[in-house]
Amino acid sequence: MGEWEPVEGHLMTRWAKDVSPDNVWPEYPRPQMTRENWVNLNGLWDCAITPSMDETAPEAWDGKILVPFPIESALSGVKKPVLPDQKLWYRRTFTAPAGLGDQRLLLHFGAVDWECTVYVNGTYCGMHQGGYDPFHFDITGALIPGSEQELIVAVWDPTDAGYQPRGKQVLDPHGIWYTAVTGIWQTVWLEPVPRAHIEHLAMTPDIDRGVLRLTVTATGAAPGDSVVATAFDGDNGVAGAVGSPGVVLEIPIEDAKLWSPDSPFLYDLSVSLMRGNYALDEVKSYFGMRKIEVAKDDHGINRLFLNNEVLFQFGPLDQGWWPDGLYTAPSDEALRYDVEATRAMGFNMARKHVKIEPLRWYYHCDQLGLLVWQDMPSGDAYIGRDDPDIERVPQSAHNFYREHAALVRHFGNHPSIVMWVPFNEGWGQFETNEVTAWLKELDPTRLVSQASGWADRGGGDIYDKHSYPGPDMFPLEEHRASVLGEFGGLGWPVEGHLWWDRRNWGYRTYHDRETLARHYAQLIRQLRYLIHDGLAAAVYTQTSDVEGEVNGLMTYDRDVVKLGVEWLREVNETVYLPPPRLVTLVPTSRHEGLLWRYTTENPGEGWEQPDYHARRWQEGPGVLGKRGTPGAAVRTVWETPRIWARREFTLESLPEGTYYLNILHDEDAEVYINGVFAARVEGYITAYEIVSISDAARAALRTGTNVFAVHCIQTEGGQAIDVGLVVEKPPN
Repeated sequence: MGEWEPVEGHLMTRWAKDVSPDNVWPEYPRPQMTRENWVNLNGLWDCAITPSMDETAPEAWDGKILVPFPIESALSGVKKPVLPDQKLWYRRTFTAPAGLGDQRLLLHFGAVDWECTVYVNGTYCGMHQGGYDPFHFDITGALIPGSEQELIVAVWDPTDAGYQPRGKQVLDPHGIWYTAVTGIWQTVWLEPVPRAHIEHLAMTPDIDRGVLRLTVTATGAAPGDSVVATAFDGDNGVAGAVGSPGVVLEIPIEDAKLWSPDSPFLYDLSVSLMRGNYALDEVKSYFGMRKIEVAKDDHGINRLFLNNEVLFQFGPLDQGWWPDGLYTAPSDEALRYDVEATRAMGFNMARKHVKIEPLRWYYHCDQLGLLVWQDMPSGDAYIGRDDPDIERVPQSAHNFYREHAALVRHFGNHPSIVMWVPFNEGWGQFETNEVTAWLKELDPTRLVSQASGWADRGGGDIYDKHSYPGPDMFPLEEHRASVLGEFGGLGWPVEGHLWWDRRNWGYRTYHDRETLARHYAQLIRQLRYLIHDGLAAAVYTQTSDVEGEVNGLMTYDRDVVKLGVEWLREVNETVYLPPPRLVTLVPTSRHEGLLWRYTTENPGEGWEQPDYHARRWQEGPGVLGKRGTPGAAVRTVWETPRIWARREFTLESLPEGTYYLNILHDEDAEVYINGVFAARVEGYITAYEIVSISDAARAALRTGTNVFAVHCIQTEGGQAIDVGLVVEKPPN
């Protein structure tokens, strides 16, 4: 390793060209508690990789690394893996700020993955475990007056060989699992503070009472010290409160300007620690007045309410990965771009998926009005186990509770965050209801999705389904809202913007914009019917491509918005309109098996005509298919490559409206109504979808007896076919 330059031959974003050792993440890293005096330590550091048992820093260093980019990334200038039996070492020197006097010097780390030990001038200053939460050490006692100070950081990270939250990191990336990240991946900085200083702010808005509850934690405060807090609307002070450190203050916010996606208003806040009339310390902050809850709408259906009004929450699954920086965006501008693009596409929410971002990402969400469902990074060696409530080793459970508590403490002031998601699809899941109750006690002001996807245990505020491509929903419940935590996953590998030329995949993969757009619009149309039926929120997979996943709305390098920002906004914003309703004319066999005649031998010409005699065909209740096929209540087994099926149905009337098939297919199928071609569908689906029928087929419908005729082809995996008929009516 020599002096820094990005590792060549890899996919890069347009922001990478602006990265340099003298211009790397210069922004203040903690927007909700700012002080003017600070020193950024990002830039070139020495680095080395040694065996994990080494307890002392290496005598010789391998070369330079650009902090804060993880060593596996191209922007680090290194791009080397660090294995579980290895340790990563960092070294740099710095000059202590002049005129410290009686002040203390804090060394801050935005995040280091996973175990971090810090030495200053050879003095041990502390150790921290946790890959996602900010932390600091008081290094004042280790400083040498009048000298350059030496800072050494040792990091050990077992990745998927350990018992710690690690999200989608694996040592062997494939499929939905991505390149491992080791070491410093957020800003490192110095902050001189008074001996008695403000350490933490905890803010809770209460819009019903018109107050902000504020608790100020102070270090080194003496008896009699006080806290003075003032809220501002622009330059105008609107309210204030005085109290003691550690005691809840209530700041009255009369006629509050509420925070929402359409109006993300933020109040500024000034907080001072006082000793008599003297200000020992002062920090600047901000807050938003908003409320989130599950409540019943006018029809008695549980919905998500923001500020006491129903709001359908719709946004992408956001992995937060970058081709050039992996966990670390190349710049703050790039980090903000993802939020700006999400809002511009017509979404009002994002689910941050098994990753926690730097504080500045949530700052941008607060400013731009993007609601956030925040996952806890899943992990440890229990990912993939069949039993999500398997007893964990004590170390694993301890890591989970400690790191989740840190997530709530450090990120809980952001108005954009409206939901915690402790578990995803059973990954590392344990003590589900106990964790849910603990989390609700820790933060009673936000919603909790206890188990996004499956492995639900009946607790939390929402019942969260995953359906690919979907959409679909769980049945309505009395006390929880029904949401769709993941759906879609429509892929398009855009040439010239791929991580690699192999193993690219999506839940459905297409090869041109027109086909992708048609299927995306179809999903959104079906989503609107579910909203009418009670669906409260939906999460589309996903914001961008990531490594081999090509199901992003944007390419991995963010150069291409595959369907176009304006087109997406126009389609997506329909979900916020009053939803249409579907009236079932001919039911499917989803809930009750209806009789079909079928054959797996080619019946020859005319089989689809209404007067065709199918008496020699077999009979059986739907769904026809292979048992275990996702989304299919198979009652009659069909396991050959082809099936021809017919079913009579009676219509007493032909109501006004737009007619659609309600169909489940795995895989390709052709459907006829009264001998007239109605629709052709391709591929497999795991939930019933609404499909337009031809004008000729609509015209062929009549009162009295009608006939469905279906030909379905299957090549591999599951298989199923079922058809019904619905009519779309205007909103209620």
